[in-house]
Amino acid sequence: MTSGATRTHLVWDWNGTLLDDTHAVIQATNAAFAEVELAPITLEQYREMYTIPIPRFYERFLGRLPTEAEWERMDGIFHRYYAEQRVGCGLTAGVEELLHQWQRAGRSQSLLSMYGHEQLVPVVRGYGIEPRFVRVEGRTGPSGGSKALHMERHFEALAGVGGIAPENSVVIGDALDDAVAAAHVGARAVLYTGGSHSRSSLEAVLMQHLDSLGEAVALAETFSA
Repeated sequence: MTSGATRTHLVWDWNGTLLDDTHAVIQATNAAFAEVELAPITLEQYREMYTIPIPRFYERFLGRLPTEAEWERMDGIFHRYYAEQRVGCGLTAGVEELLHQWQRAGRSQSLLSMYGHEQLVPVVRGYGIEPRFVRVEGRTGPSGGSKALHMERHFEALAGVGGIAPENSVVIGDALDDAVAAAHVGARAVLYTGGSHSRSSLEAVLMQHLDSLGEAVALAETFSA
């Protein structure tokens, strides 16, 4: 970045981005599907069909929206199975160095996830990367919805951290909802193809997408206010 340019702030997504947990998500999804007698799906099917809010994703396979009772059961089963499988997941290759380099260069970064806040914070701490972020924030309230309002609140909190503003920030995530949330607050977004969406599904909506987190950071580094 040129001297005097506004330093770009990164807002990282967690599941499927910093945490390489897509296979755990598939197993948990299939456990939830079994509750309503749906056949298991593959990673490829998941990446082609995934959408937010999650009940709409389930609708694509069920042929209708799940009832409230079905959704509560499926969501509970998903989270129980995911918690069991998550312990075997590692960080995406190269993440620790990327976070370290960004911080060492004097740039700020935060983490915003739709994983429940009470579960997220100790998990991030357990991977040893919590000190890299000026803020670590997970979902509060019901699961299954969009990240947009959470992103809004995230930046309200970041406003008091060195004047971090959406227009000087880049959201790095793996889902179209990350891009929607970024646009909601006026931030840029770069999507990573190694998580919840296939490259073809991202290309279909012409989103800025890259195949590695290193490439995503390199692109974010070129952005300035």
